[in-house]
Amino acid sequence: MSAENPSHAHTVSAIDGDLTVLAWLRRVLPQASWSKCRQVLAARRVTINGVITIHEGRRLAAGDRIAVRATGQSPPKAARLAIVFVDRQVVIVDKPPHIVSTRRPEEHHWPLSKRLLDPSLDELTSLALWEREHGSLTPAALKKLTDLPRLWRVQRLDRETSGLVVFARSARAAKGLIRQFMAHTVERRYRAVVHGCPAVGKIASQLIRDRGDGRRGSAAEGRPGQHAITHVLSVTPLGNVSMIECRLETGRTHQIRIHLSEQGHPICGDDTYGPARGDGDPSAAPRTALHAVRVAFDHPTTNARMAFDSEWPQDLAQWLQRCSG
Repeated sequence: MSAENPSHAHTVSAIDGDLTVLAWLRRVLPQASWSKCRQVLAARRVTINGVITIHEGRRLAAGDRIAVRATGQSPPKAARLAIVFVDRQVVIVDKPPHIVSTRRPEEHHWPLSKRLLDPSLDELTSLALWEREHGSLTPAALKKLTDLPRLWRVQRLDRETSGLVVFARSARAAKGLIRQFMAHTVERRYRAVVHGCPAVGKIASQLIRDRGDGRRGSAAEGRPGQHAITHVLSVTPLGNVSMIECRLETGRTHQIRIHLSEQGHPICGDDTYGPARGDGDPSAAPRTALHAVRVAFDHPTTNARMAFDSEWPQDLAQWLQRCSG
């Protein structure tokens, strides 16, 4: 294929495994220079397993699905980010899907201009706050900006998950919020659409990084792990799927997705814990159908109890409407 007329997605072979994305592009686009391959990445035309990447040094793994699109996608805009609440200590945003909460450690040294080609949620939030407090940045002014005000991460959502996320704006606020998360006094509620019809009740297990197939999961009885508790609060059957609401008592990585999948009711659109790859997801969900609908906590400096709610997102609402139509 050529850089101007790319082919469909490729599955990375064992031979190509451990190549960098840039080296892979140079191999499959033999007429393109190294510089041209970098331009393809910067234009947000390359996806790995459906996720845009601009990191030329990222190593591929055998089995990865990599594609080069004919055109790129524009990066998310700070002006479109919904800021639910902000003061000098805390900011709460309604996270759109397809954005990571924070950047990988190995990417922190990237110049701001490169990071904003594919901004993380904290960077997008910081930019939105800067513009809110200082005025909109022109493209020329943005080029002169070397960094953004720091935000402290106190929680995260998976890339595909949408909904309410809390950031601290000071080290003092971060310490107070993290203490509440660790004590499980922060209320976190999620809405999801799952396959089948799960039971209302408590799900508890010990989560481990690798259950034997390279994915996170629950340890066998008697084995150590991170204690995880999810409460399924309500279930509304919708044919072959159900709308559920659940509350996290603990907040482990992928906790809700793992717990529901292990109960036999994976979240619709979840490529990792849903139907086996290649079998397809009969729900045809546009993404992981999971949304953080509520967060409540004590303000880290005033101690006032604060609660915020988020509406079910438009992309999932339209999908459900098509399913029931």
